[in-house]
Amino acid sequence: MKIPELSIVLPIYNEEENILPLYGKLKKALARLKKSHEILFVDDGSTDKGLERLRELKRRDRTVRIIVFRKNFGQSAAMSAGFSQARGKIIIVMDADLQNDPDDISRLLNKMKEGYEVVSGWRHSRNDPASKRLPSRISNWLHRRLTGLDIHDSGCSLKAYNRESVKGLELYGEMHRYIPALIAAKGFRIGEVQVQHHERTHGKSKYGGGRLLRGFLDLLFIHFMTKYSSRPLHFFGYLGIIPILLGLLLGVYKTIDQLMLFLSGGDVVASPLLLLSVFLILMGVLLIIFGFLAELLIRMHYQSTEGKNYSIREIL
Repeated sequence: MKIPELSIVLPIYNEEENILPLYGKLKKALARLKKSHEILFVDDGSTDKGLERLRELKRRDRTVRIIVFRKNFGQSAAMSAGFSQARGKIIIVMDADLQNDPDDISRLLNKMKEGYEVVSGWRHSRNDPASKRLPSRISNWLHRRLTGLDIHDSGCSLKAYNRESVKGLELYGEMHRYIPALIAAKGFRIGEVQVQHHERTHGKSKYGGGRLLRGFLDLLFIHFMTKYSSRPLHFFGYLGIIPILLGLLLGVYKTIDQLMLFLSGGDVVASPLLLLSVFLILMGVLLIIFGFLAELLIRMHYQSTEGKNYSIREIL
């Protein structure tokens, strides 16, 4: 089977009203590019009639492929499945809510010609309510601070990936927002280009306040993975050495204090500070041990599940 030049990956969850308009715009944009392609829809456990419309498209268009999840696993899992099943040399990921514009695919591809393996879209003029823009700004600021990657809009789904850049990429939780940081840690070049952003006209936004907190926790995990995954002892050592040093200082101080008291003829009594020093030392040691055990358990878990955090019902 001939390898297509482009794979368009579209995670979908309850977007039945957007599927046909999106498909029409996407086919027009791809026709102008004149590149062989496939369109890979990932149905993330939708409960509407979207899958029926996808099946109709599949019957009409041989370039359409569909991955159907058994239940809703989230956008990170949908993207992960799309990456693993995509056959194209370049993989384009975009939202299915019509807020991303298929015409911007050409902008991403042109930017890749400058030598970038990944190009991220930047929604310079967002058509979203303030309740979405403000948390997004906070998230993007934290992203730049913790990862060191100068990307203005890490939450924009519209991105282009060289196939090699996403090989072996594992996504969990809300980590799809920080894919460029994970890829940059492997040495790939990341670019950015301004893209259009349209107001949502159909369906409901899946964005909620809880995603900001979950995204922040995932960002902390990514910061650890990109900085310390090859040297975890440094990270856990920094956390454990502080209570150990404090415990040692308290222990030495109280030992000298009790010794001076004994030499002066006073009564030596058990001191809470001495017990605290022992507690701090043990806490530091246990923190280091716990960190390594947790890392081993996580690795064993994902190895036992073949590194996948989703379950596919069928591939069409």
